[in-house]
Amino acid sequence: MQFSFYPLRLEFKARESIHFPHGKAANILRGAMGTVLSDEIFAPVANQGPSGFANQPRPYVFRVRHLDGQTIQPGEQFHVGLNVFSKDAVLPIQIKDAFETIATEGFGPNRGKAELQNKTGISQPIAIDLTPGPMPTQKIQIEFLTPTELKHENEIAQSPDFPILFARIRDRISTLRALYAEGPLEIDFRAIGERAAAIRLTRFEGRTVDTQRRSTRTGQTHSIGGFTGTAEYEGDLAEFLPWLEAARSTGVGRQCSWGKGEIAVTASRHQSG
Repeated sequence: MQFSFYPLRLEFKARESIHFPHGKAANILRGAMGTVLSDEIFAPVANQGPSGFANQPRPYVFRVRHLDGQTIQPGEQFHVGLNVFSKDAVLPIQIKDAFETIATEGFGPNRGKAELQNKTGISQPIAIDLTPGPMPTQKIQIEFLTPTELKHENEIAQSPDFPILFARIRDRISTLRALYAEGPLEIDFRAIGERAAAIRLTRFEGRTVDTQRRSTRTGQTHSIGGFTGTAEYEGDLAEFLPWLEAARSTGVGRQCSWGKGEIAVTASRHQSG
């Protein structure tokens, strides 16, 4: 049982000064991509699909927090990272071609121009095995690197309790896999959810990030904030580690295709004997 994706790293050289406001690099790049790519790719609509998804999750996530607050000077190099969920290399090639066009038109509020350096070739897909490993794991630490929002019973959760966190990870991976990759997961959703409920959140140090974006299409202002920080969990965690590893690449929670909900995971493994 695997989950596959293409890790796309687009290398650029700035021709003009390019500025990415703090906390908004992904939103700026997402907006630029939306002007070039078709809605079928950029904002797919679900004709039918899993309950709770009015629209299909986008087949990509941005990995550009390293650009937040940065000003790239002429001649300097920078990269844009995306993880692309696709069964073949057609979609990553389309995205690469779109960013080649975007670079010539300019990045950021000042429309600073750049040149795509790696114009040929797409990296090989990465496959993550979702099967639990043999090593028992009793403690993990998860760092929420970018603003994260987890919905639970139609509300935004105030803390990342593990059953809520895992449910959002499980549902996201399942949906992405069914729509874009190997197909539906053959797991007992209820049973694995019940086992996740036994995992305890033992510490959470977080802060709220309040960031807004303005839609160029509608003119409306939307929140792209959430919480960041560190959470620690205890329990029989070995079964969930592969899912958490996959979630590092997919993101978790609302608006994660824009770079929200990026996590890092550190496990403390324990061997008996």
